[in-house]
Amino acid sequence: MFHKLAQKLDQRYHLDMVQAHCDIPCGIYDPHQAQIGALTVIRMVDLIENYLKEHGDALTPELLNSMARYVAVKEEHAELTKHEVRVIWGDFMKDTHAEAYPQLHGLVHKIMKIGSKCRQTVNRETALALLEVVNEFAEIFWQIKGIETKRVKSPYSVKEDVVLPVL
Repeated sequence: MFHKLAQKLDQRYHLDMVQAHCDIPCGIYDPHQAQIGALTVIRMVDLIENYLKEHGDALTPELLNSMARYVAVKEEHAELTKHEVRVIWGDFMKDTHAEAYPQLHGLVHKIMKIGSKCRQTVNRETALALLEVVNEFAEIFWQIKGIETKRVKSPYSVKEDVVLPVL
């Protein structure tokens, strides 16, 4: 019914066609949250490994509590990373972007797979791999927006490179 009404209004008033990439065309997308999620995964892996080195294998209530919290945050942020990339990929990216960057779909798939692997394991190399593919995604995102990027050391306790826009 609404469609017919819109057609009649268009026929009479010759309305301009508008385009939106999502239900609410906010236009606010940024891979920063995905990068923060990946950095958090690295940090949680570091905390888990360091805690075990310092305290050994003694099962104490403190150890169990700390491990449960570190693992929960690692899981949450690995999933957050995947979610943020899925939203940008699904809502922002268009067919023309995939044509211009043929590696895009494979890269997103790789992020999903490595993000899942980060949830399944406690492995710093896997966590670093997640950050690297998210950084590649960020570079493509900013290229699409026509914004130059740079790699800088993160200002957090995890001193790994992140891709930032040059504004």
